[in-house]
Amino acid sequence: MSITPARLRAEDGIVGLLRPPNASLRAATRLWRRNMTLYRRSWHRNILPNFFEPLLYLVSIGLGLGLFIGEQILGVDYVVYIAPGLAAAAAMNGAVFEVTYNVYVKLRYYHLYDAVVTTPLEPEDVALGELLWATTRSFIYGTAFLLVIAALGYVRSPAALLAPLAVVLIGGAFALIGMIVTTLMPGIDFFSYFFTLFITPLFLFSGIFFPVEVLPAAAQPIAWLTPLHHGVEIVRALLLTGEVRAVAGHALWLAVFSALLYAPAVNLFRRRLVV
Repeated sequence: MSITPARLRAEDGIVGLLRPPNASLRAATRLWRRNMTLYRRSWHRNILPNFFEPLLYLVSIGLGLGLFIGEQILGVDYVVYIAPGLAAAAAMNGAVFEVTYNVYVKLRYYHLYDAVVTTPLEPEDVALGELLWATTRSFIYGTAFLLVIAALGYVRSPAALLAPLAVVLIGGAFALIGMIVTTLMPGIDFFSYFFTLFITPLFLFSGIFFPVEVLPAAAQPIAWLTPLHHGVEIVRALLLTGEVRAVAGHALWLAVFSALLYAPAVNLFRRRLVV
């Protein structure tokens, strides 16, 4: 590795945090391939929790509670209304769980990355590889859930064919958030605070189960700023209304959000790995 203590001191602070990472996509792909190889051996065990959680919500709330609501939203039954949002949540879960618990264990308990960086891979390459893999897992979970929705007949627009692209945007954004959180956590137990105080409120108040417009006026701007809300709106528009133009603004927001988080996420991971 070409990282010296003097270089680390020079890269401390905000300036170093925002420095464009010198990550190699080709090198990062090597780590991605390793993760994919391992995943092929255990996917049937790993996919169940993150995939079936939103499916259970779809059945219990969409079909169960939906019977008592008795009203249509956007001209569709309640279960059809919440299905796209749950697909976005599945994509979020796939990325977040991979880049939090799994990366933290490899970083602090298995010390896997200590061995990886003795190869031609730099810490920035490792971070990018894990981000790509987390986005890939998000794509797997989100797309699988989209297929279930389609099989149940809850798709109303041919624009739904573009929904897997939205899953990639959602997964990338939450992979970056999870990477930042992982590098800042002093211990694995602290992840419970992240999921309880951040992920759960996002799941409940980002527009999956009801429009954010029914929230108190002071809370609506907060909901609008959350990445999951934009992901939900993208998937819902593609699956139900087919209004592709309405998707553009939300997609741009997610793309800008991810671009702003990329450098801090990779640089924080590098600092945590080499210090």
